[in-house]
Formats: sequence, C-alpha cells, structure tokens
Amino acid sequence: MNSVIEISVVIPVYNEEGNVFLLFERLNNVFDKLNVSKEYIFINDGSKDKSIERIKSLAKEYGYVKFVNFSRNFGHQIAVSAGLDYANGEKIVIIDSDLQDPPELIYDMYIKMKEGYEVVYAKRKSREGDPLTKKITAKLFYRILSKITEINIPVDTGDYRIMEKKIVEILKNMPEQEKYLRGQIAWTGFRQTFIEFNRHERHSGNTGYPYSKMFRFAFNGITSFSNFPLKFATYSGFIAAFIAFLLMIYALYSRFIIKDYVPGWASLMICILFLGGVQLISLGIIGEYIARLSANIKKRPLYIIDETNIAK
Repeated sequence: MNSVIEISVVIPVYNEEGNVFLLFERLNNVFDKLNVSKEYIFINDGSKDKSIERIKSLAKEYGYVKFVNFSRNFGHQIAVSAGLDYANGEKIVIIDSDLQDPPELIYDMYIKMKEGYEVVYAKRKSREGDPLTKKITAKLFYRILSKITEINIPVDTGDYRIMEKKIVEILKNMPEQEKYLRGQIAWTGFRQTFIEFNRHERHSGNTGYPYSKMFRFAFNGITSFSNFPLKFATYSGFIAAFIAFLLMIYALYSRFIIKDYVPGWASLMICILFLGGVQLISLGIIGEYIARLSANIKKRPLYIIDETNIAK
C-alpha cells in the first residue's frame, strides 16, 4: 500500500444508514477513475440509527475506510473538524453523506486543482427537493453575509470542496467552539475557485438541519465573521435616543407653548416599549458575543470520541 495518501475524504454522518453503502460505492467509482491513493474518514456524529454499524462493516473489509464515533451529537461543523484533525491526505475532500452533493464532482474538482488552485469548492446552481422557503432563506442569508463581512465568503456554497493539506493545518489552529468552516477557509486566502453543479434531492432519510438549526448556523456565520450585529445595536440605540428626544421636545412644546395636551397612557407605553425593545435586542446581541468568549475561554474539547480505528 502506498504510504502517501493523495486524497482524504471527510464524511460527517448523522442518521444516514440508508446512504452509507451507496455513498461508498459511488466514491469508489470516482477513485477508480482518478487512480490515486485514498482514505475515507466517516465521522459518526451521535447517530441513533444503524449508521455506525454499517460504517464498521465497511472498515472491517476495506483498510482505507476509517471511522470516528462520537460519544454524542456535537454538530455538523464539529464532525467535519474532527475529520480534518484525522485526515492524512495531501488533499482533503469534505462531502456530506446524504448524496445531495454528487461524489462524481470530486473528479472534476481534483482536475481543476491541477491548474494551480489550493481550494476548489462546489457552487450550487439549483437545489432539487428543497422547499421554496428554504431556497429563499438560504439565498438571502448568503447575500446578506457577503455584504456585512469583510472577507469574500462564496455565495450558494456549502462545505463540499477539495483543498490542500496546508489549509487544513491552518484550520487546526483556529479552535473556535462555534465553527463556520466555509468562512474560515475563505479567510485563509490562497487561490480559490469553484465548479457549478445542480444539487440533488436527498437519497434517503430526513435532513439533520431543521429551520432552528439553520437559523443558529446562519447566526454563527454572521457573528463569527462580522461585527455588524454590534454596530446594529449601537445604531439602534442612537436612533431610539433621537426619536425619544424628538418626542420629548414635542411633549414640552405641547405642554408649555400650545397648551394642547392630554396626559396619555398610550404614548407613554409606546415610548417605554420601544426603548425597552431596543435595549433588550442590544443586550441579547452583546450577550451572544460574550457567550462565545466564555465558551472559548473554557477550552473544552470540541468533541469526545467513543471509539475509532484511527491510530494517532
């Protein structure tokens, strides 16, 4: 066996028992064409189905199949980070196990790298099977993020990509608890390009990203690479103070100049609720940043491994 691994494929898995074997088969078809040394690293992120049993059965039969089994569910980005920690390839591919991202694109991305790029990512032209609300919210998020961040985070992309080992080494030195890997990879710089593709409908199982997780993931992306929410809190405070000042002037004018006023409960409550709302929003945003600082200061491990067949 070649001691140098050309490509490591990092595969986060959460309740994907219906996709593991087919993904493995399609990956093998790709690497038969590439004819390079490989390893597949499956990260079982606390699956509650038979995903880990199916991964282990592959690992027993094929030496290039590796697995890391978490003690519980730590989240998609942490699972990918664990895979990057254990990857030994000169180039590393990140691909989800739901088969919405076609493994066959790895061949094209690998060939594209030979033009001198350090990162080649997959950019979606369409999203088959996704509801309209998800398509719209995803489109809005990526465009808002690109406007408020100082780095160029590619729009309409996920984590599906191939990159050089040197970039993975840089990512290992970025131990934030709240990971947003596509932003971190964009932040590193280097020569990056993309290949467009049509994203397929999920082959089997249900999505591990309901709207609640999508919203949290989007907020992580924004707060990890932009201080816009803090600026928003500041601007909101100034706007609220300005409106309150105008209302105060109007109240004094009505009381002492035109003598036309009615002591009103409604206007008082509007002012109180408006100012209180702005204050609560601002405190919430500041609290979110403080919570991130607290999580990183604690220096807890990103993940806990129950078992693995990888020697490190």
